[in-house]
Amino acid sequence: MDYDWSEADKAFRNEVRAFLAEKLTPEISTAGRLMTSVYSDHEASLEWQRILHERGWAAPQWPVEYGGCDWSLTQHYIFSRELTLAGAPALSPMGIRMVAPALIAFGTDEQKNYFLPRILTGEVFFCQGYSEPEAGSDLAALSMAAVDDGDDFLCSGSKIWTTHATEANWIFGLVRTSREGRKQQGITFILMDMTAPGIEIRPLVMSSGEQVQNQIFFDNVRVPKSNVLGQIDDGWTVAKYLLVHERGGGAMAPALQAMAENIATAAATQPGRDGKPLSADPHFAAQLADARIRTEVLEVLEFRTLAAMATGKDLGSSSSMLKILSTELSQQLTELALTAAGPRGRVYQPHATAPGGPIAEYTPPPDGYLSGEDWQAVAPLRYFNDRAGSIYAGSNEIQRNILAKAALGL
Repeated sequence: MDYDWSEADKAFRNEVRAFLAEKLTPEISTAGRLMTSVYSDHEASLEWQRILHERGWAAPQWPVEYGGCDWSLTQHYIFSRELTLAGAPALSPMGIRMVAPALIAFGTDEQKNYFLPRILTGEVFFCQGYSEPEAGSDLAALSMAAVDDGDDFLCSGSKIWTTHATEANWIFGLVRTSREGRKQQGITFILMDMTAPGIEIRPLVMSSGEQVQNQIFFDNVRVPKSNVLGQIDDGWTVAKYLLVHERGGGAMAPALQAMAENIATAAATQPGRDGKPLSADPHFAAQLADARIRTEVLEVLEFRTLAAMATGKDLGSSSSMLKILSTELSQQLTELALTAAGPRGRVYQPHATAPGGPIAEYTPPPDGYLSGEDWQAVAPLRYFNDRAGSIYAGSNEIQRNILAKAALGL
């Protein structure tokens, strides 16, 4: 896509590039380049957040009065694109991008004053407590109970697929405070201190070997009612608002375009059939061309969505559309990257990557030996982790149902 930036936009782009050249250290950049999932190395991510916060750029999408930036739509897009192209690691979305907008929209002054500054500095690090063993995409079926006990709730139950639960010191979650009426009713959105007595965390080993997700068990965990976000029994309203921010509203196209370009570069030198480069394989070339075209389409749709948001319009079902397109396109690209990696992409070499969590039961070679290049070590792990993209934040089947009802009236 052609970018016809104004002179002011070009000046802003140059300002961002100069900042990245000065502040994005090789160590942090490497953590971004070698990410094996949507989550970067925890320590590198926090260090990068600290650097961004010093500049006032950790949460540019927030309202200015809470620490955001008074940028135009184009500047927000330029900033996201330049960080992606420079290889900056992703910041954890649970605090800055997910619970913070809900706090701004539904929180009390006391909640905003306590949490928002500490989210920016990284002092408060949130994880998400939505899914349960019997309630995933059908989130309203959740059963974790919060029993009224005066000024507190006593919370008991389990949450699963909780990313970075072992690193987090707070969790935002949904609990059931009433079983009357429709299942969407009687749900309360609550903030819980992860250091409270009665919480047990059990790491889950993913197909990539990483321990990023966890299952959490709550046994009569005492939570003050002052930690309820929004109204008791009306947490579904807050949850829907938050899910819109989880599913869309960001700019995924630049990262996917960069991934497509990297695959094209690798395919030009990797061997394919008959001794020719992989890029000369008609089937592979057609698949890559299709993916690159789709990244351009996604970019246009993101521009439209961000423009609507800039005028105060609700994302509505657009967030479902963007979630489907971006996650399925990412899966397509990670599959192509695994193909481009060739035989070396079948070797398990997590020591050459920067995963979002510990690697279970793996001993790296003492000399650090790597078969091939580091991107070939990343490719299989990213492929496995990316299979979850069409499941988390509400499965893509659920998102298609939302579109069918909201956009098509079916």
